[in-house]
Amino acid sequence: MTGALAVAALAVAAVAGARGTWSPCGLSMVSAINPLSERARGNRYWLTTGWFVFGSLLGGLVLGAGGALLAFAARPLPTVAALWLGVAACLVALAADRRLAGFALPLHPRQVNELWLTQYRRWLYAAGFGMQIGLGFATYIMTAATYLMVALAVLAGSPALAVGTGAVFGLVRGLAVLLSARCRSAQALRQLHLLLSRLEPASLRAAVATEVLVAGGLGYAAAGPAGGVGVLLLASLLLIAGNQRLLVRVGAPATARRARTGQPGQYVAAE
Repeated sequence: MTGALAVAALAVAAVAGARGTWSPCGLSMVSAINPLSERARGNRYWLTTGWFVFGSLLGGLVLGAGGALLAFAARPLPTVAALWLGVAACLVALAADRRLAGFALPLHPRQVNELWLTQYRRWLYAAGFGMQIGLGFATYIMTAATYLMVALAVLAGSPALAVGTGAVFGLVRGLAVLLSARCRSAQALRQLHLLLSRLEPASLRAAVATEVLVAGGLGYAAAGPAGGVGVLLLASLLLIAGNQRLLVRVGAPATARRARTGQPGQYVAAE
């Protein structure tokens, strides 16, 4: 395992987990699990969120365990080769998030079943929702950084790091439910969703910026300053080649440029 790959995997996991907040599932969890709704169900909000975060962390650990098996198999990789493969993975993720030439990784448009809220006990629906969110690939995938974090953890060749990477991702995803902790009225919840809608484009920009910086950092670790600068230049060319702004989700605020078509969860380029 190299320190550069370890840091990169953990950083990307945190960013990918945060970006997942804007998935249809993430936003629906903010709406479904909050002080207002839990009080209406006769539940204590903090206990429900505790179960949700626990489930999300558990899902992340399961994801990490799967990565650990692959990481064990990748151990024979030479360090320099692993670093350059990491650079390549970053550039692929960057191309996917920018939709270069229409390229995209699978989105997996699936949501959790909100009927669980009325069919099951609190601990089961909260932990069950959380686990599906924490698994990363069981519901909507909002950024190619989700794929990238797994690739980097595997390339590092450390099963322990792979488990830790999954745990970071699951924990960050789960903690997003706490965004509604202060929403004691329907108006407060609406204001929160308006704020999240305004911040969504910035969240994707953050994911793209992370992919660029991680690519440059791994290039530096593999070949020194020349490698780092060269990779950053290549990443910049990929950004320019897209000839489009960062993507926005269908159903984003009406103030955004109207270049949206298709079904909820699809992504198209802004004009």
